[in-house]
This record gives sequence, C-alpha cells and structure tokens, in this order.
Amino acid sequence: MSAPALADIYAEIAQIVARYAKEDAIESPIEGLFIVKRSSPTQPLHAHQRPSFWLVAQGRKCVKLGDDELHYGVGDCLLVALDMPMTSRITHATEEEPHLCVGVEINPARLAELMGRLPPEAAAPIEGIHGVAVTKAAPALLDATLRLLRLLDRPRDVAALAPLIEQEILYHLLSGPCGARLLHITLAEGQGHRVTRAVAWLRDHFAATLRIEVLAEHVGMSESSLHHHFKAVTGMTPMQYQKQLRLYEARRLMLVDGLDVGAAGFNVGYQSPSQFSREYRRLYGLPPARDIEVLRTPVAAE
Repeated sequence: MSAPALADIYAEIAQIVARYAKEDAIESPIEGLFIVKRSSPTQPLHAHQRPSFWLVAQGRKCVKLGDDELHYGVGDCLLVALDMPMTSRITHATEEEPHLCVGVEINPARLAELMGRLPPEAAAPIEGIHGVAVTKAAPALLDATLRLLRLLDRPRDVAALAPLIEQEILYHLLSGPCGARLLHITLAEGQGHRVTRAVAWLRDHFAATLRIEVLAEHVGMSESSLHHHFKAVTGMTPMQYQKQLRLYEARRLMLVDGLDVGAAGFNVGYQSPSQFSREYRRLYGLPPARDIEVLRTPVAAE
C-alpha cells in the first residue's frame, strides 16, 4: 500500500476516533473496541491491561513494564499478548492535535479457535519472546481496524459484521510480525502458555502469600524455569508482578470503594502498614493517603 493511501487510512481513523471518543472514557458501543482521545500529555497511569493491540492515529504514547519502556506513535502497533500490569502515559497531545488511539481486545477463545485453522508450520512453538512489543502496523491490519471503526456509523450492522472483522483482525495479528508472540503465549505445549497460567493464578490469588514452589508446581515448571520464562515474557519476576497487582487493587479500593489506607493494604495482602506505604510510594510517588487526596482534587480550569 502506498504512503498516501496509508496516510488516508490514518486520517480517517483519526476522524472517527475524534468524533466518538470522550476525554474521560475509552469504551465504545462495539464490544472489545476502545477509542482514546486526550488533549494534553498525561501523568503515568497504572492499569491492568488485558490482551489487546493498539494503534495511534495521532500523537505519541509510552508504556512501562518493569524496567522496560516502549514508545510508539503513528505507524506503530502495540501488542499486549497476556494480562499485564503496566504504566502508560501520553507523551504528545495538544488541544489542536489531540492524542487519538484505537484498541481492540484479543479474545483468547476466538484466538485459539482461529489458530486451529492455521497451517501446521504457522503454529510451531517459539520460545523466549516477550509478551508486549511495538511493531510497525501492517496495511491489512490497518484496513480491517478502519472497517471495524466505520461500524460506529452503522450500529445496525454491528451484530452481524463486527465478529467477522474481529476474526480478520486476529488473523492479521497471527500472520503478521506480532504472530510469533501470540503463538508463544497461547500454545498449550509451550513455556509461554505456562507463564500465561502463572499470570492467571497470580491475578486470582494476588492477596495470598506467594510461594514460588507452589506456583511452579501448579504450572508444571521448575522454580528456576518459572523465574526465567516469567521474566522473559513479562519483564518482571512473579513477586514483582504480584506486588503491582496488589498496589493497583489497593489504589482502586481507596479511590472507588472508599477504604482507608490500613484496610486497603490489609485487603490486598499486606500485614505491615509501613511496608504497604513504602511500596505504594515507590510505585505511585506519594504516600497512599496523599495520593488519593490528589486524585480526588478537581483540576482547576486554566
């Protein structure tokens, strides 16, 4: 596809996102389709990211996983191949040229079903691949994403056409530069799939005391192999991963449910209030109570 044609696709994606996106929400009327609009750079946002891919139509963004930072902008595709706690921030956005981004959730069941129809050589297990990456967006993936966005203008067609376009998007992800990562994470016989099972266990038991030997036995790996492959895929150790899940949930409990600092820390598994406050401040930059106070303070209009 020629450069002018690609520019036209990005321009139309940007137009649709700008028309439908709201500054304080990312959900769209189409299940699994997310649209983002921000008119200024943001402070780091800590969130638990589900498997998905993201395209920037305007502006730039940065995500951080453990010690790794990935920057991406127009022309790039961010792939998140498994559940990941991550920190993101928009690095370039203005009122005149807001950050505009579209994301599509990756449904594991539909991905696995599609993989069953791939040629055998495409499903060969590949080891040692990180679960999050930035690659150049393929023209076919851009085209399918644009057609999914166009359905926002035709809501009566969503039920019939959105699942078909979603399947096409998954196919392009599997057959494109991101495909090896999805295969590595999804294939049942690979170490990547065992890491996915470890991630799911940690997500469901993040408040429990982590015993590496128990987790390793649960996923059928040795302790050393679990540490090695978990760090290779997620960029974090199991302990670091659990800690981020705990702190994200504690912040939500204080901000949304109104729990006090002590109760929030205890609910996510901290027995020591001082340890909770210390680790919370290390991640968010402020003590828990002060952080929640800042988050609840309305931003004054300039």
